Amino acid sequence: MAAQRMTSWTYAESFVPEPAAVEAASERDQARGGRAFPPSAGSSLRLLAAALEASHVIEVGGGAGVCGLWLLAGMSPDGVLTTIEAEPERQRAARAAFASAGVAPQRTRLIGGDALAVLPRMTDGAYDMVVLSGEHQGDPAYADEALRLLRRGGALVVNNILGRDKVADPTARDEVTVAIRDLGKSLRDDERVICALWPVGDGLLAAIKR
Repeated sequence: MAAQRMTSWTYAESFVPEPAAVEAASERDQARGGRAFPPSAGSSLRLLAAALEASHVIEVGGGAGVCGLWLLAGMSPDGVLTTIEAEPERQRAARAAFASAGVAPQRTRLIGGDALAVLPRMTDGAYDMVVLSGEHQGDPAYADEALRLLRRGGALVVNNILGRDKVADPTARDEVTVAIRDLGKSLRDDERVICALWPVGDGLLAAIKR
């Protein structure tokens, strides 16, 4: 039987291989029922962090450390990643993933709790990049806080902006899909930012603060 032809999309999704530490963290997370975080999305975040020479990055809903490892790989060598995660089990998994990867303890700051209670306590304009990956990334309050925290030229990235292929379907009107769709359009039309939607993984929306 002839081998099935690889599509350009499949080729692009796996073009950058996962580093061993990321692959191990991803396998552990998926074994616990976590959602896969494809190399295409991770490598895009790593590239953006490197382009920004990011030293101060926040990720909201960091999960089990997979996204964080990609970000750390692109950040400045002394950069600090702040992860806000509401679920203690995922926070412990992220801490273990960072330790297994040999990340220096001073390079990560893990904060438990509701992001909307934590973000308002952080300093205006002090961050190079904010990544929203949590279940409530469609809530505009998260994006508003992120834009407040970003420096000029900093990047807000919303992960899973395509909502498992439902956002592009105008007949999909469930609450979560509508919220994510509306957030994307709101950022697209927001004069405070320049944005683009990248169809990698389940979609990344990147918005650069003017």
